[in-house]
Amino acid sequence: MSLEQELLKRSSICELCGAEDNLSSFAVTPSNGSIDQTILACVTCQTQIENPDHADPNHWRCLNDSMWSPTPAVQVIAWRMLNRLKGEGWPVDLLEMLYLDDDTLAYAKAGATDEDAPKHIDSNGVELQAGDSVVLIKDLNVKGAGFTAKRGTAVRNIGLVHDDPEHIQGKVNGQTIYILTKFVKK
Repeated sequence: MSLEQELLKRSSICELCGAEDNLSSFAVTPSNGSIDQTILACVTCQTQIENPDHADPNHWRCLNDSMWSPTPAVQVIAWRMLNRLKGEGWPVDLLEMLYLDDDTLAYAKAGATDEDAPKHIDSNGVELQAGDSVVLIKDLNVKGAGFTAKRGTAVRNIGLVHDDPEHIQGKVNGQTIYILTKFVKK
């Protein structure tokens, strides 16, 4: 039995969005070509996976259902696409619900590109990097430290909070604090 036939036996629709037309096999990288690392996907899904700049976030709302698939390759694509679309807001909630076992999560991360990694964006839409200097755009009451970080304060040599693109860390008045990226500009 060919790979296509095995995939059609597993599912007669796109395993991501449920489309019934223009289906073909799609190898989830890194792949050894086995059915465990291949999904049945429509042309629309395949095109948007391969071309992140042309991804329609609303098309991927289908992941709300398909992320629960028992097929690890489908779970991997769901995890990668939700991470890629985190900036839209709604994928964050789905990612919090999505559970991947250790092997599947390692597989998902192994094939994830830098484009899939969360990006730290300041209030003006500029991407922040570790070591950058930023300026506060509003007064921030620093809880537990007993002071207010004033608007216009420069925060040098910032650190990025891993897996949380909405926070950075930096020193203000000699204390390391966490700052929401929406309150800084580069």
